[in-house]
Amino acid sequence: MSKARILFVDDEASIRLTLPAILQMHGFDVRTEGSVTDALTAINEDRFEVLIADLNIGMPGDGFTVVSAMRRTQPEAVTIILTGYPAFETALEAIRSQVDDYAVKPANIEDLVQVIEDKLRHREPHRPMPKKPVATILRESSGDIVHDFVDEMRKLKEVAALELDDQELIDSVPMLVGELIGTLEGGSAPTSRLGRSAEHGRTRRKQGFKLPFLISEYGVLHRLLLRAIQDNLLAVDVSNVLNDIVQIEDVSARQLREAVEAFTSRTKIAA
Repeated sequence: MSKARILFVDDEASIRLTLPAILQMHGFDVRTEGSVTDALTAINEDRFEVLIADLNIGMPGDGFTVVSAMRRTQPEAVTIILTGYPAFETALEAIRSQVDDYAVKPANIEDLVQVIEDKLRHREPHRPMPKKPVATILRESSGDIVHDFVDEMRKLKEVAALELDDQELIDSVPMLVGELIGTLEGGSAPTSRLGRSAEHGRTRRKQGFKLPFLISEYGVLHRLLLRAIQDNLLAVDVSNVLNDIVQIEDVSARQLREAVEAFTSRTKIAA
């Protein structure tokens, strides 16, 4: 019986030297790569039965990017993610939903070998998932983003003390998300200071927000947007994902800047 071929991806040189060598001692044929780019090249060049990838490989991309590529091109391969953050439950739930298994660093070799052998014995080809643009993912997730935004904001005791109802707390958030999605879909982001971001900033001032609260809520919204992408990474068309993330950063920064300028301005602007 031929050795199972493993692609091992980690940006830490010390781990690339030790863990693959131990896996080889257990009878596996291991190819190691140290970056997302090199891993993608390996996937196009070679065939593998197993992928083991560190979640936090250096940019661009991460372990999910490699998993996504492997599932598209070699759907029968077993995919395992290594993570150094066992207490990060949200991330682990995302990992469980998108890969065959995960291991926490430092990995227990005997347990890892057992997982690999079990998955190889019972593996089934992964059905290719239809790929969607980031804008479509965000549009489909927009309701959840707004719902989670309210939940996250209510966790801030300073905001909770304002006793705003859900609609007051939501305010222009759906429109801000829609504006960002429209930009990703090919539109141009409006730059007028009379736009939704400025209106949102003025509303927050009237509601009794302090400037740090306003900045915090944009941080919350930004995290939820990126989490929606991460939670649906295997469904994302990765061909343009990095450019889309750059656009998200640009539009989010512009929206925050306009909101802060309107919040801090005492000049009444006619509607």
